[in-house]
Amino acid sequence: MEFLIVCPLALIAGYVDAIAGGGGLISLPAYLFAGLPVHAAIATNKMSSTMGTLFATLRYARHGYMVKSLVVVGVACGLAGSAAGSSLALATGDAVFKVIMLAVLPIIAFYVLKTKNLSAQAAHPLSARGAVLATAAIALGIGVYDGFYGPGTGTFLMLLLTGVARLDLTVAAGTTKAINLATNTAALVVFLVNGAVLLPLGLAAGAFNIAGNLLGSKHFTQQGSAVTRPVMLVVIVLFALKLVGDLLAG
Repeated sequence: MEFLIVCPLALIAGYVDAIAGGGGLISLPAYLFAGLPVHAAIATNKMSSTMGTLFATLRYARHGYMVKSLVVVGVACGLAGSAAGSSLALATGDAVFKVIMLAVLPIIAFYVLKTKNLSAQAAHPLSARGAVLATAAIALGIGVYDGFYGPGTGTFLMLLLTGVARLDLTVAAGTTKAINLATNTAALVVFLVNGAVLLPLGLAAGAFNIAGNLLGSKHFTQQGSAVTRPVMLVVIVLFALKLVGDLLAG
C-alpha cells in the first residue's frame, strides 16, 4: 500500500520539482499519508528526491544551462547557509517564521502573476562579478532558509536568481538544481549513516521521481516560462496550505 500511495505522487513531485522546485510539498505528505513515521518519511523522501534531482541536474548540465563560476559559488554558499540554518532551527522555534512566510507568499504570487517573462531581467544583466556575488548572497540566504525550514527552496532560488541576480531562466534553473542536489545529498548521507531511510520504498519512489524529473526538465527545455509560471503558482498555493495547516496544528 505504501508503494501504491507514494510512487505515483513521487512522479508528480519530480515533474514539479524539475520545472519550478517545491516537489517536496507533494512527496513528503505522500510518505506521511502512507503511514511512515515522521523521521522515516523525511529521510526516505530525501532519498527519492535526491535521485530525481540528480537526473534533472545532469539533463540541465548537458543542455548547457550551468555556468561553472555560478554553480561553484552557489553550491558552496548553499551548503554553508544550510548548516547555519540547521543550527538556528535547533535553537529557536519556527512559528513566527511561518507567519512571516504566510504574509510574504501573496507578494510572491503577485510577482509571478505580473511577470509574464521570468527572464525579462536577463535583458539587463549584471557584470560577471556582480552575478557571482548576487548568486552567492542568494544561495547563502536561501541555504539558511533550507536548513531552518525548507519547503519551496527551489522555487525561491529560481525567482531570486532571475529577479535579483538577473540570470536567464535556463541558467537560473541549472544553478538551482546544482544547489539543491548538493544540499539534498548532504542531508541524505546523514540519514543513510543513521539508518533512517527505508531503502526499498526509497529506491522505488526514486525511480518514479527520476521519471518525473526527466519529463519535467524536458518540458522546461521546450517551453521555459510558459510552463514554469503556472507550476510555480501551484507550488506557492501548496506551500500556503501547508503553512496554514502547520499553524493550525500547532
